[in-house]
Amino acid sequence: MSPDGRIALVTGAGRGIGRAIAVKLSAEGLRVAMTARSAHELEATAAMCAGPTLTVPADITEATSTEAIFGVVEQAWGAVEVLVANAGAGFASRIERTSDGDWQRMLDLNLTAPFRCVRRAVPAMRRSRFGRIVVIASNAARIGEPYIAAYAASKHGVLGLVRSAAAELAADGVTVNAVCPGYVDTSMTDHTVDSIVAASGRSAEQARAELARKQPINRLITPDEVAEAVWFCVLSGGMSGQGITVDGGAVQA
Repeated sequence: MSPDGRIALVTGAGRGIGRAIAVKLSAEGLRVAMTARSAHELEATAAMCAGPTLTVPADITEATSTEAIFGVVEQAWGAVEVLVANAGAGFASRIERTSDGDWQRMLDLNLTAPFRCVRRAVPAMRRSRFGRIVVIASNAARIGEPYIAAYAASKHGVLGLVRSAAAELAADGVTVNAVCPGYVDTSMTDHTVDSIVAASGRSAEQARAELARKQPINRLITPDEVAEAVWFCVLSGGMSGQGITVDGGAVQA
């Protein structure tokens, strides 16, 4: 695949993994549209990109947002050819303390929003017989851990979406893959650290070290390492329906 000029859309591109992905795709020659709730953060990401960018501030969990975002991109540049559904969040709590609202919030952001984006992108990809869809899942899409039932359920679900969509689109020139990071050095992990501190009384340094030790490389994954895995999925026309785990070897699949 020649990436030059291809149109990409990255959700959750305001910071962290999404920012690293947007910057990587731009450096490789794609035109990068990006969305997140914060216009200020999107502008900061765009300033780091090497090529043309388009910022579309929106709340991806709102039912009408998907159509609006894709409409802006199509009007400016044309159909989305590379979709990276990155927007997501975590949540940790005991099962009996997980409310219906907590559960629904995880499903809305981590499962329903990617589904809507995939559904909206597919018709144009089918027509052109080309497309790359990459969903940022988690190693929690493969294993369960204490206190993350809602988060793990949403990520298990999105990996199922990826596999089914890949099977359906295989003959249409469209690949669908997931990247499943472990603990990444982002604000999401900072929130996890804060939760550990609040629940256990450990220091932030102790909590961060504990998360690093969960990965055999004994450190947190960097956003750039996740972005490299995404780029691998974009380049490959022969790989589809896969969950690429980026966690230093913690989960071997």
